[in-house]
Amino acid sequence: MRILVANVNTTQSMTDSIAASARSVAALGTEIIGITPRFGADSCEGNFESYLAAIAVMDAVVSYPEPFDAVIQAGYGEHGREGLQELLDVPVVDITEAAASTAMFLGHKYSVITTLDRAVPLIEDRLKLAGLDARCASVRASGMAVLELEEEPERAVEAIIEQALLAVREDKAEVIVLGCGGMAGLDEEIRKRAGVPVVDGVAAAVTIAESLVRLRLSTSKVRTYATPRPKTVIGWPITAAEVPAAP
Repeated sequence: MRILVANVNTTQSMTDSIAASARSVAALGTEIIGITPRFGADSCEGNFESYLAAIAVMDAVVSYPEPFDAVIQAGYGEHGREGLQELLDVPVVDITEAAASTAMFLGHKYSVITTLDRAVPLIEDRLKLAGLDARCASVRASGMAVLELEEEPERAVEAIIEQALLAVREDKAEVIVLGCGGMAGLDEEIRKRAGVPVVDGVAAAVTIAESLVRLRLSTSKVRTYATPRPKTVIGWPITAAEVPAAP
């Protein structure tokens, strides 16, 4: 089984970290391929960057030259999952929905701890769209920018833990969800300190994707995510249009 794990930003070191986290929970025989978009922002923390990332991730996935069995979109609260589902006939799992749905098996209500405050409305909207908002106690910002998660991991962990403890105490959350792909791998330390289950969206998405593949299930194509109708689309995929054909 081969699963593509698509980072939504162009920071290769973050792709590597996300892929390593995915491999740490993947079953024997599952190959994890981390892919980085060829264009876009080095971090996604707002609507412009999110919509740009949606196009960039779709481009990276449809341009991938080898067969694959599932795709994980590794951006919390980002746009684009629906487009991938239209384009592909394999399962597409977004870490936002994977983390939230997993958290609902573990407690009555969950809270999401994300990066900057400006990302909170995006996450709230994506959870509402997915029908996962009713059991979300809160979405809290750690105040750490995405790239700071790599640059200052110790401070990042402390900031996330501070908000996690407030979510448990003030918002009555029973489960914490890490609301950023760049937080992958931080769950164990936060779990120890916060005293509640902590869900890493990348890890949750891997296990869900594997299950869907084993069950031979994929996206329904009868209506909402039907394959796009044939029409002229200029310059798509972007990567194929930019890279000259081999002589």
